Amino acid sequence: MGKRSTIYGALALLLGAAAPLGAEPIKVVTSFSVLEDFARHVGGDKIALSNLVAANGDTHMFQPSPMDGRLVAQADVLIVNGQGFEGWMERFVESTEFDGLLVEATRGVDLIDTEHGEHHDDKDEHHDGEDQHDDEHHDKDEHHADEHDDHHEDTHAKHSDEHQGLDEEHHDDHQEEGGHHHHGRYDPHAWHSVANAKLYVANIRDGLIAADPSNADYYRQNSQAYLAELDALERQLQQQVATLADDQRRVITSHDAFAYLGQAYQLDFTAPQGLSTESEASAETVAKIIRQIREQGIQAVFVENVSSPRLIEQIARETGAKVGGKLYSDALSAPAEGAGSYVEMMTHNISTIVQALD
Repeated sequence: MGKRSTIYGALALLLGAAAPLGAEPIKVVTSFSVLEDFARHVGGDKIALSNLVAANGDTHMFQPSPMDGRLVAQADVLIVNGQGFEGWMERFVESTEFDGLLVEATRGVDLIDTEHGEHHDDKDEHHDGEDQHDDEHHDKDEHHADEHDDHHEDTHAKHSDEHQGLDEEHHDDHQEEGGHHHHGRYDPHAWHSVANAKLYVANIRDGLIAADPSNADYYRQNSQAYLAELDALERQLQQQVATLADDQRRVITSHDAFAYLGQAYQLDFTAPQGLSTESEASAETVAKIIRQIREQGIQAVFVENVSSPRLIEQIARETGAKVGGKLYSDALSAPAEGAGSYVEMMTHNISTIVQALD
């Protein structure tokens, strides 16, 4: 599948040359709800957007349907998280004979190495999302993207070769057992850092520009406006977390999805399950967490929207800790639940944590 995405530049040239005025929106498919929200903000009415794993859906356990296969087969652009998050994706896409543009949203992210506690900087030479980390660079967004266009074709062809097979080099130890998938070496839940979300947006912007260069200015303007919104969100979240004392920053959740949130906002997350909701919590791990809660006087534990609450509720009963609320980990909520967009999800999660632990 990696070879298919090497058509990035060629496809961009073809569509750019052939697209008439008033052309139909390009067909874009996202793998799960967070990416759907990012793509909607950047693509606006210039894209026809479909999504595979819906709100409150568990991407780890997802099984694509024949209708999903038809959506992907007809797509001009497919946007995925990568890093093994969608363990079923590579085989699924190969079965659809998708020949459009594959955008891996985690490109450029400083990944957390789950084996060694280190970081892996997944950047190529010409990645242009780096300037999104500082507010002062927002006014350079459009200019920087223009400069980047000159390198776009070579860069993404190079990236595709290096990351063939949905970033196989980052999860060579990824194995299929009984139909279930396991994450590889790097934690894929990178969107829980707003700084990383800006890189996701930059990658999606660049992908849409490559597939639909006639609307490049539109995608740049939309992304610039959304990046400013993310900057405001980051300031708000930092202010909220600053109200917690150092000994109030320990958080117990269902599965290990919040390492990037913890890193960004100085929170200490512990979970009985591993990176995937499919992983089983061992009795030893649960006992260790129970001891930790008692010894450290942790006041609250949290359930997740994609995980069964039973284990966390059991831990709460045995320790006397309260269930501090629901966190949204691997999916957005339905619109009426208050976490139906990325901004709402991040606001909800931090507010829920701070209110329960303060």
